[in-house]
Amino acid sequence: MEKTLGQEPANLIKIVLFGPESTGKTTMSEILAKHYNTVWVAEYAREYLQDKWNNERKTCEDSDLIPIAKGQIALENELAKKADKVLICDTDLLETKVYSEAYYGGYAHPNLDKFALKNQYDLYLLTNIDTPWEADDLRDRPDQREEMYKAFENALIKYNRPFLELNGSIKERAEIAIIAIDKLLESRTDLDSYSGGL
Repeated sequence: MEKTLGQEPANLIKIVLFGPESTGKTTMSEILAKHYNTVWVAEYAREYLQDKWNNERKTCEDSDLIPIAKGQIALENELAKKADKVLICDTDLLETKVYSEAYYGGYAHPNLDKFALKNQYDLYLLTNIDTPWEADDLRDRPDQREEMYKAFENALIKYNRPFLELNGSIKERAEIAIIAIDKLLESRTDLDSYSGGL
């Protein structure tokens, strides 16, 4: 368990799209990966839970969260080997922890809790709820978007994660994200150049 929820070392800038369902995280992941000619890590939970729904007509249960977390980090570690300088993540274990606490009375499995806080990313992009709700088999809280948004925002503040809010049109969101990621890339290049001079 210890190893399967942890990140493998990678010399990459890691960006997480973070926020409630139906707020454009996947769309923005695809746009940013294309812009930086890199790969993006899809949300493992969607495939896992869609399969469960298709086969059993059941939604997420607390027993699903560790398999989802394992699948998510395995996908991230695999794609980190293929990324070019930047890895875009459609979600992370902190997001899984927020959902766990929201749906299961404040509870998150101790190992999920541990690695949600241990795994590190360079920037979180918090997606606002100023996007239309798009229903599907898995989305289930259209009337609680504000509460869920606050839960995600509060987690970033509580755990001192670097983040920017994305709102407005897709174009406006992309511009905000790209400016921030470019600054991270410039800082990394400056640091690499400085280190090379030692």
